[in-house]
Amino acid sequence: MAKLKPSKGAPYARILGVGGYRPTRVVPNEVILETIDSSDEWIRSRSGIETRHWANDEETVAAMSIEASGKAIADAGISAEQIGGVIVSTVSHFKQTPAVATEIADKLGTDKAAAFDISAGCAGFGYALTLAKGMIVEGSAEYVLVIGVERLSDLTDLEDRATAFLFGDGAGAVVVGPSQEPAIGPTVWGSEGDKSETIKQTVPWTDYRSGEVDKFPAITQEGQAVFRWAVFEMAKVAQQALDAAGISSSDLDVFIPHQANERIIDSMVKTLKLPEHVTVARDVRTTGNTSAASIPLAMERLLATGEAKSGDTALVIGFGAGLVYAATVVTLP
Repeated sequence: MAKLKPSKGAPYARILGVGGYRPTRVVPNEVILETIDSSDEWIRSRSGIETRHWANDEETVAAMSIEASGKAIADAGISAEQIGGVIVSTVSHFKQTPAVATEIADKLGTDKAAAFDISAGCAGFGYALTLAKGMIVEGSAEYVLVIGVERLSDLTDLEDRATAFLFGDGAGAVVVGPSQEPAIGPTVWGSEGDKSETIKQTVPWTDYRSGEVDKFPAITQEGQAVFRWAVFEMAKVAQQALDAAGISSSDLDVFIPHQANERIIDSMVKTLKLPEHVTVARDVRTTGNTSAASIPLAMERLLATGEAKSGDTALVIGFGAGLVYAATVVTLP
């Protein structure tokens, strides 16, 4: 029996750089109120959202990704040619094939990097980060670019009172590279497919193509069911990620949950009994829910504003359609 050569990867992996891109158009709640019967006060009290960004025709999934990735690569202090893998998490790239990651890898100037897309909803960044960590430790790439990007304005039903105000567009990216010490903890992840109807696309693309429905497919959700699941179940997952990393909430510097709803964030902070010194990301207020992009965008903003700093210990958790989730503890770049 032949023996395979052992992998020659790094002992550990870490996030080396982060970048973000938000579309130029800022959309206040007043615009949303043109198509739904609600109020600015109701939207803010239910979600914390004041504004969101919507992309124009030029701000495509690829274009936003390239902008965010360029910043992340510069922040990491490497060149695009050194990137051996590009992983894009998105649910709003409307070409089934080829993967948008291949276009991004080429336009950034990578040297034939492995490139692929994943669909894991709002947990997509955590899924992609875990895959990148594995590639580096296994030795198939020295540096991996992880991108979370969405144009959810394309999948928003502006007449759906439950979701019209929630979604925004944007891209966040991180460069993951080798480390001599642990800097990305074990991932606690999973899925609960029996709850898949709580967040879903209204109809399959084939129904729209065949003319069975006239309205373009959109994202819809059962708000109360999602809220209860996120508050009670995801706090447990977050605690499991802390336990897996061998730390307690008092060891944390930063908490970066998926920016779905500020009420969910507040409830998780309370359930986890996070100390007052822990900085909590609240990017949802001005960016809305950007699904796979929300965690890296929130991370980038905290570092840019100085609310978080390099070397801080952060708990990140994403959760959403599927229902899927992923949580881990990381050292900020």
